[in-house]
Amino acid sequence: MVTSTSPSPQPAKARGFAFGAAAFAPGATIPVGAEPQGIALTPDGTRAYVANRASNTVSVIDTATDTVTHTIPTGAGPTFVATSPDGTRAYVTVNTDGLLSVIDTSSNSIVADVPVGAGASVVGVTPDGTHAYVSVQNADMVSVIDTATNTVTGTVPVAGAPIGLTVTPAGTHVYVASLFSNTVSVIDTATDTVTVTVPVGLSPILMTSAPNGAHVYVTNVGDSTVSVIDTATNTVTANVGVSSQPRLVAVSPDNAHAFVANHEPDTVSVIDTATHTVVENIDFGDGPTCIAVAPGGTHAYVTNNASGSVGVMATTVIPDQGSTAGGTGVTITGRHLANASAVRFGTARAAVTANTDTSLTVTAPAGSGTVPVTVTTPGGTGTLGNFSYRPVPALTGISPASGPVAGSDQDIVITGRNLAGTIDVRFGPTRAVIQRVSDTQLTVRTPAGVGTPVPGGVPITVITPGGRAEGLLYTYLSTPTVTGVSPGTGPTGGGTEVNITGTGLAATDQVTFNGAVAAFTVISDTTLTATAPPSGQEGTFDVTVTTPGGTAAGSFTYVSEPAL
Repeated sequence: MVTSTSPSPQPAKARGFAFGAAAFAPGATIPVGAEPQGIALTPDGTRAYVANRASNTVSVIDTATDTVTHTIPTGAGPTFVATSPDGTRAYVTVNTDGLLSVIDTSSNSIVADVPVGAGASVVGVTPDGTHAYVSVQNADMVSVIDTATNTVTGTVPVAGAPIGLTVTPAGTHVYVASLFSNTVSVIDTATDTVTVTVPVGLSPILMTSAPNGAHVYVTNVGDSTVSVIDTATNTVTANVGVSSQPRLVAVSPDNAHAFVANHEPDTVSVIDTATHTVVENIDFGDGPTCIAVAPGGTHAYVTNNASGSVGVMATTVIPDQGSTAGGTGVTITGRHLANASAVRFGTARAAVTANTDTSLTVTAPAGSGTVPVTVTTPGGTGTLGNFSYRPVPALTGISPASGPVAGSDQDIVITGRNLAGTIDVRFGPTRAVIQRVSDTQLTVRTPAGVGTPVPGGVPITVITPGGRAEGLLYTYLSTPTVTGVSPGTGPTGGGTEVNITGTGLAATDQVTFNGAVAAFTVISDTTLTATAPPSGQEGTFDVTVTTPGGTAAGSFTYVSEPAL
């Protein structure tokens, strides 16, 4: 989706520090419709348009007051929104009805419904405003709309289930993420043809262009990563691990940070675009889905899909948490910051390493608690935000403490202290996917072992804003094998004592005969005994052994007893 990166002609809002502009409270929550999904700001940042998928409406938010001023009825399933470069139109995809609805932003009414195809997903508008592109998930295509006539002038076939779509700031290309093909198609807007297909992560879902056009960021919901595409070479230059169920990425106007809404753990990951690393996980919202950064870069609007609201997130101090020992690199965004003579975290002075009129880079001093961040310039002193000091984390337990070398979808719970805001969890050198976080508990999914999986213990490392914690082990278990079931035949009435041989059997959790649970005894890592349960029918069926490392199967044949 195209967003303006030019300064707003209106005075930009600041978070508690205005230097002449009116301050407003950070953290506002604005009720909208049911299951809000897409959100787009007008180029001047004065209004936000929100697609409420389950209530079939679009909410219009006045960003000066953070209140809903209009509710616009739509067809079934409004999903994503884009605004025209001149701010006179908002374009809303209506997924269930297969439409692109065109809203006149002066009257906040729908002036056209353009049929684009079943499963209309994401819309992007070219910088000159002459065309809109819509990904059509059910038809494996992108519809091209002439915005002067509000008609479809062409379609572009793409790979399976296209959803995410973004138009580059130059308007020369459209990037489309295809959920089922694990690729991104690059459309040349001069010819409306696909010129390149870029492999990305697993199940790419949504995407955005950096304001400078140098990169496209793609969220991969299947492996919880963000693929960074270099638009000059159309190659992936980085895959950044984030938390579970990532949705839309939004990039700050200065291209310095990318914000990723993580729907599952209710967080927003902040990526430093220079290093392609996550520098902060902000605990935010309820089912965060889409993000729109205000033109001034001081705050962002996040749709909370699960709670029917839009949250206002401060982006003036990034990251806004760090170690009590100090040393955290922090970017401060605002206005009138040139020639800053002092930056303080509470009463402690921070070292300034870079200074422009809209941005400061500093090194946080040592401290404790949550303190205001103030900046002093020739124009005065103002508060830009807050910074929270986090104690060093500690780990106390893990359950379960073992699992298959191939990884699994089983939740692993790590307990400890000072875990809030966890940035990264590692099992040996491999990243685990964060599912949920509290100050005393982390829930993650185990990754596969790196390279050729090798059974054995690996250390767990948890990295938080306060530091890193270690001291726990996780054991990767080999996948079991079953090489023999003897005897291999028994009566349907059950009761046959069976020897099962194989490998990796010591940690067996369960043995079943055709799905029926059997009593068993582990003899060694290569042998166990089981008692065949009764079977209601004759035949040869699986004997399945289940361990934390996986499952393996042999076979057993049930036969009926002799009868007259």
